[in-house]
Amino acid sequence: MRPDALPLTRGQRLALTAASFLLLAVSTMALGPLISGSGWWWLCAFVAAGTMFGGAGLRAVRVPASLVPVLEIVVLLLLLTLLFGGSTSFALVVPTQDTFVHFGELFDGAQRTIQQQSVPAIPVPALNFVLALGVGVLAICMDVLVQTVRMPALAAAPALVPILIPGFIIEAGAEVPTLVFSAASYLLLLRIDVRARRRALLAAAERDDETGGTTVIPPARVPIVSSLGATLGLTAVGILTAAVLTASTPSISSSLLLGSGAPSTSFARGVSPFIDLGRDLRRPEPRPAFHYFARDNDRPYFTVLTLDQFEGQAWGVTERPVDADNTVDAMPLPDGLDDDVAATEHPIDVVVDEVRTTWLPLPYPTRQVEGLSGSWFWDDGPLTVRSVDADTGGQRYRATWLEVDPSPSQLRAAGGQAGEEFDEFLALPEDAPPIIAETAATVARGSASQYDAAVAIQSFLRSSAFEYSTEAPVEAGYDGGGFDVIAQFLEERSGYCVHFASTMAVLAREIGIPSRISVGYTQGTATQERVGGVQRVEVDSHDLHAWPELYFEGVGWVPFEPTPGRGTVPDYSRPGAGDAEAAPPLATGTASAPLSGRPELDPDRNLTGSSGTASAADSWWFRGGVALFLVAGLLLAPAALRAGQRASRRRRIARGDRPADAAWDEFVATARDLGLRLEPTSTPRAIAGRLAEREGFAGETGDEARAALTTLRDAVERERYGPAAVRSGAGAPGPEGRGGGAAEASDPLTRALGIACAALAEGESLPVRWRATLVPRSLIDRARPTFGERPPVDA
Repeated sequence: MRPDALPLTRGQRLALTAASFLLLAVSTMALGPLISGSGWWWLCAFVAAGTMFGGAGLRAVRVPASLVPVLEIVVLLLLLTLLFGGSTSFALVVPTQDTFVHFGELFDGAQRTIQQQSVPAIPVPALNFVLALGVGVLAICMDVLVQTVRMPALAAAPALVPILIPGFIIEAGAEVPTLVFSAASYLLLLRIDVRARRRALLAAAERDDETGGTTVIPPARVPIVSSLGATLGLTAVGILTAAVLTASTPSISSSLLLGSGAPSTSFARGVSPFIDLGRDLRRPEPRPAFHYFARDNDRPYFTVLTLDQFEGQAWGVTERPVDADNTVDAMPLPDGLDDDVAATEHPIDVVVDEVRTTWLPLPYPTRQVEGLSGSWFWDDGPLTVRSVDADTGGQRYRATWLEVDPSPSQLRAAGGQAGEEFDEFLALPEDAPPIIAETAATVARGSASQYDAAVAIQSFLRSSAFEYSTEAPVEAGYDGGGFDVIAQFLEERSGYCVHFASTMAVLAREIGIPSRISVGYTQGTATQERVGGVQRVEVDSHDLHAWPELYFEGVGWVPFEPTPGRGTVPDYSRPGAGDAEAAPPLATGTASAPLSGRPELDPDRNLTGSSGTASAADSWWFRGGVALFLVAGLLLAPAALRAGQRASRRRRIARGDRPADAAWDEFVATARDLGLRLEPTSTPRAIAGRLAEREGFAGETGDEARAALTTLRDAVERERYGPAAVRSGAGAPGPEGRGGGAAEASDPLTRALGIACAALAEGESLPVRWRATLVPRSLIDRARPTFGERPPVDA
């Protein structure tokens, strides 16, 4: 990388870093409509600040420009390790091999959550990791463009990345205020760069005057009206361009259950589990999805995706690799189905109208699919069907559906603990709101079997106490299927199929019944058209639906319908259906303990609450200690940087590398740290004359300090302004020659510097001295004095 022809001061570089950080932080806000909350933004801002200002610190200690980006990558890695490495790291910030394995797991998890979550997505740790990594990389790129390559105008490229992403996910794209503030931040960066270049040119001109050279520079001041007009013009152009780009970017936010175009890979695995469902249900006019021809008046539900993983805030899909042997020409029987349960096969012919996904709408369970174009495979367990090289667009296929019709007596007899392979369908996080367990215990109280408890939950949700509404959850801010949403839904008692299905699934797990959620379509609407004597049934966006499926050993996965006014309640799940034969009571443990959905073999089942509380307390103490450590590190960073600068100058004195210049710079910096204002145009003699009036240099006790100050002044004047021969020998070498191995303590300049600096601090209060140490002002001076520009040494 070529060096900058106009070197900048530390203050100017710090200003450019701050402006670059502001631009990236503001542009990152464009992702706000995609991610819920604000914690993710503060995390990204922390990573960006650590990376960019870490680079500023490296440049302040004169690390070679070509090494700064490499070291910024190291800083980014340390920050990611601190935030996400956990117990895999050494000393919290040093990554190990396990840390990189953990990062790989987080990256894979982020891909899954992007594919499965809705918009706005819940910022789970895996998603936060990818966001922090991406913003950190953008921070390094922007810092290189602004500081190393010295082309700040190109900083717009990294800033546009987060601004353009919403246009690919949601129809509205980035919000207008974000575009306005991003454009303003970009112009601020350009303006700071222009002012920094002008100051550097002025300084270069003064150096040329001293050496006899000539430099042509722009005016030192530009008329305000001209500058303001250009700024406003650029702002208008920037905002207009960003708005046009956002509006013209092809959005893939149209329904992924009913969408058109190529299959999406953002926030859906071909299907967005809940968000598109709710939005499509709220469409004023439905859009056609597919139609089918069913014999014998068959009206099945069509499953597209099965959600079986619940982490407390969102339902997700278990990631299963595609098995090339699982072709759809022969599909297995569903899990848990015994031979004595009535099951008959029915063919259904499906013609896809507009729905276009990589997941095939099918009744559950299906035994065979014929007529598909492309490669399609079924997944173990849910028996959902997906493609690796095609989608549903324009497909016509015949599905052989297995209609399972268990009797209430069979379902009652099917109670009891399922095998260990179903423990994942009972899993519930520990932080469930109390209302969930209380509701499960109340509704299931007195149930003779798990089946009766399931029917009771369904009846409870379909009662007049609950209302079907697609608007209420959005208006009240509890849309989704997580714990908090379910808790508020049980209080508000208004929602649509997503809320009813997720609530019944969680309540079932609470009382020990394995559950999962199917997302797809209800039966549709029959038409008057018949083909070959078979009635045509239309399915559109208003038929989108979610419903729970509960597992009963010997019967398998059984669908229920808890949503009032939607779909059809199966005959076996109606209250009072079948014989009211006696059955063993549902195990409830003690009378005071709520029913538990934990498997019997759960090793945490018998743990007391006190140990869990202690563990949580220990965790909070640990996190608090880490937070205090970070805060202390941030507070002490300026002092550490200043100490490194001081040590660097003393080493220069010791080895004879322009020692007088280094000593004088350190003396002036110490004065600035103590709050003394020194004019940039002052000469060393003028500064020395002013500082000699301070308390430490006055009177008979200040004789030694005045002599030390005179030594520093005379040495720097000889070195900076004397003939080349004098400058090359300046610095009052030690007794063994110029840096020739003499101990640093015996160097006259070092001794003079120590005495003069101590005299500067005499008479200052303790708070002033602490401030000078912890918040050294010399690090943020905007410009060096003009007399500090060092003339080149003659060859």
